[in-house]
Amino acid sequence: MTGRRRAPLLGSLGSLGPFRSPGAPGARRLLVGAAAAGSLLLTGCGALPGSAADSGSTVTVMTWAPGASDDADSVTMAGVTAIASTYAKWINARGGLGGHELKVLTCDEEDSLAGAETCAREAVDRDVAAVVGSYSRHGQTFMAPLEAAGIPYIGGYGASDEEFQSFVSYPVNGGQAALLAGNGRQLAGPCDKVSLVRPDSIVGDSMAALLDAGLALGHRHAAADVVAPESATSYDSEAAKALQAAGDGCVTAVLGDRTGTFFDSFRRLPSNDGGVRISSVLGSVGQPLIDSTGGRNSPFEGAYVTGWYPVSSDARWKEMREAIRKYAFEDDTIDPADSAVQTTWVAYTVLTAAVEALGDGEVGASAVTSVLNHGLKVDTGGLTPELRWRYQDMLGSAAYPRIVNGTVTFQVVRGGRLVSQKTGFTDVTETLSDAKAVRG
Repeated sequence: MTGRRRAPLLGSLGSLGPFRSPGAPGARRLLVGAAAAGSLLLTGCGALPGSAADSGSTVTVMTWAPGASDDADSVTMAGVTAIASTYAKWINARGGLGGHELKVLTCDEEDSLAGAETCAREAVDRDVAAVVGSYSRHGQTFMAPLEAAGIPYIGGYGASDEEFQSFVSYPVNGGQAALLAGNGRQLAGPCDKVSLVRPDSIVGDSMAALLDAGLALGHRHAAADVVAPESATSYDSEAAKALQAAGDGCVTAVLGDRTGTFFDSFRRLPSNDGGVRISSVLGSVGQPLIDSTGGRNSPFEGAYVTGWYPVSSDARWKEMREAIRKYAFEDDTIDPADSAVQTTWVAYTVLTAAVEALGDGEVGASAVTSVLNHGLKVDTGGLTPELRWRYQDMLGSAAYPRIVNGTVTFQVVRGGRLVSQKTGFTDVTETLSDAKAVRG
């Protein structure tokens, strides 16, 4: 997803189950009390002097993601669990979550069905107050145990359909769907014609309609749909098709880790005079890929990119950068420009707001769920619009019923850096609702 593999960003968008109304079944509660007084942070450093641990109360949560793997086809997201542990150190040094010490359990879900289920069952066994942040493509196995135990899943990356359907899920972004709809909106202005290069998969089959919905709002025709193998070392034929269909317009590719491979093939086309603009979405193209392919001399110079959040150099990321610098300066798995790391930071911001809203009350899964369901407004410091998960705040469509943040940001690569193309957020909520009607 973030330059490590062609990881699917959504599951199938069709044939989704019916929307389930909010309200978790019998939930497990983590009591705030003396039983947790001696708990240590998983960092191995114990409680920080003068930290929330001195109050004798602990809130325990879990964050999971696939760690390092020898399998070239596996996703690696070690930065997600690393930033979660860093957040715990940072917030505890500031007094914790409303005076409670934050204890973060981490789990390697191994980018597998079995691994995701194992992590979820451990979260249930440890009676955590929430699963926060996290990355997994296997919602079909991890969500059911959380639902049965009433454990909220706060701010997952959005790599599985279940994150936008389950009544225990509280997403902080609009997932890959919002990025594609937003990319269509972004390209509608400068591009007379657009070619979309996407995976030959069920996930890929949904992409054209989403992009087209965004293009339609700018009164542009549907994109040329160029299907590409998910795993390839060269995309010469697909690049040629995309260039021919785009004319002097734009080519956007959403191939996960293979996006760089595609544009390498694209720039080597003998018929490519450089007049066609290129584009993608964060997760397929990001600052690490731009840096590794030459920075200001990268083939992505001038590319349009759609993201969820402000660019990584934005001042609104100051606290996250300071936390990394102070508590994780030697951890090279944390890239502050990684959208998965950013999403986990936002998710922990939500957790903090929820616990603080509970005041002196008990802090457990049922309490956190209740405060989120009953209209808690979360200010993320401008990293997202204000977040709220009431029923009326949700998109409510068959495919994405739980989306409450249907906004994206428009970025462009200039001087080898991702910078803002347009100030503020662009709301694509209506575009997501209309997407299925665009391409039958």
